[in-house]
Amino acid sequence: MLRYVAAGIDGTPESLAAAHWAAREAVRRGVALRLVHAWERRPRPAPTVPADKSQRSWAEDMLAQASDSVRAAHAGLRVVTHSVADAPVGALLAAAEEADLLVIGSRWISGVTGFLTGSVSQRVVARSPRPVVLVRAGECTAREHFSAAAGISPDEIPEIPYRDVVLGIDTDRPCDELIEFAFDAARLRATPLRVVHAFSAPPAYAAIDRLAPVNGPELLAEHERAVVATLRPWCEKFPEVAVTETVTEGRAARELIHASAGAALLVVGRQVRGTLLGNHHGNHLGSVAHAALHHAPCPVAVVPHA
Repeated sequence: MLRYVAAGIDGTPESLAAAHWAAREAVRRGVALRLVHAWERRPRPAPTVPADKSQRSWAEDMLAQASDSVRAAHAGLRVVTHSVADAPVGALLAAAEEADLLVIGSRWISGVTGFLTGSVSQRVVARSPRPVVLVRAGECTAREHFSAAAGISPDEIPEIPYRDVVLGIDTDRPCDELIEFAFDAARLRATPLRVVHAFSAPPAYAAIDRLAPVNGPELLAEHERAVVATLRPWCEKFPEVAVTETVTEGRAARELIHASAGAALLVVGRQVRGTLLGNHHGNHLGSVAHAALHHAPCPVAVVPHA
């Protein structure tokens, strides 16, 4: 069966950036790229559709333009397009079901508010059964790599080392899917993996009950040992990935956003919650993932896990 990375296309600059990021990821993985656009049947075309075009023909033209742009940048990459008359959320979730991962775009709106993840993006991230990467408008090959020397040609940029991959973990609920995704992302880029774990000191009465230190070096050492133990089997599985751990007391979201400055990719988890209807792809997006999507300056991968 054909393996591929999927990208959602809607004609915006951020979706084109997502398509190109997805293309680079497909090249790294040695798989195909699938560009997906959903258009809804309406009595009359949307205002963005030219007067001489139908909704369907405009969608196909837009996909063709995105495909041509990607092919021009990545000769030899297999690119397939899929235009479907369906609601965007349903179409993107269906595409995610069949892909290694799904890539969609988000746009910067202000220094205070952060990045805009619209209702479609948030619902897709919160319900996707597969990892979803959100890419900012303006994200390009050069931003994934360390700064190039003056005068270097664009063709030489991929030879410059990648920026680090950053992973946020919770040692109370470590999960294989999340950790493996981050290690594999670092391996594909031949770059170090920076693992960030933030913790809060328990209240004094809770610490007494469990006979554990309230704060100080002992508590920090306890968390450091937990992080090392959690990562040990993955370091053995991916010996080529250099790993550094940062363990600190504080808010996880704040520490991860700080660590993501200058990173190639931030990887966070989303806990899947079952429902009474038996749907195991619960729509809960945790506070850490929510903050990362809105404020991390680099692409963010959200990995669902049990």
